[in-house]
Amino acid sequence: MLDATRQLQTALKERGYSLTRARLAVFTALQGEEPQTIRELTIKVGSTADRSSLYRTISLFEKLDIVQRLQIGWKYKLELSAAFSYHHHHLSCIDCGLTIAIEEDSGLEKRINAVATTKDFHPTDHLLEIRGRCPKCHKKK
Repeated sequence: MLDATRQLQTALKERGYSLTRARLAVFTALQGEEPQTIRELTIKVGSTADRSSLYRTISLFEKLDIVQRLQIGWKYKLELSAAFSYHHHHLSCIDCGLTIAIEEDSGLEKRINAVATTKDFHPTDHLLEIRGRCPKCHKKK
């Protein structure tokens, strides 16, 4: 965790920002976790940051590519970007909103790169989300 905190502090400092309590609290709440909603982050951060500080921090982190949004229907969840976490993709339940990380799969990554290459496209990043129903919601249907 200490190395990640130093990495965050360096990333902020290089762009003219400092590491505040609110920024550290948001970063820590997202670290090593599944993607989270604003509500979940608000609960985790608690009294360390008020709601406006939380939104400002998230906005800054998005601008600096520290976090990324995962659109899930009309809602979204937040997670640390690949610069602060391992590269992965997601399975998202359309009923309950459960988001499951798919660990790196070299076959999948090779296929994504091959598709880009066939179009002479030079990707800088990508997100893949597979939507459907988790086992629990599938049984209900």
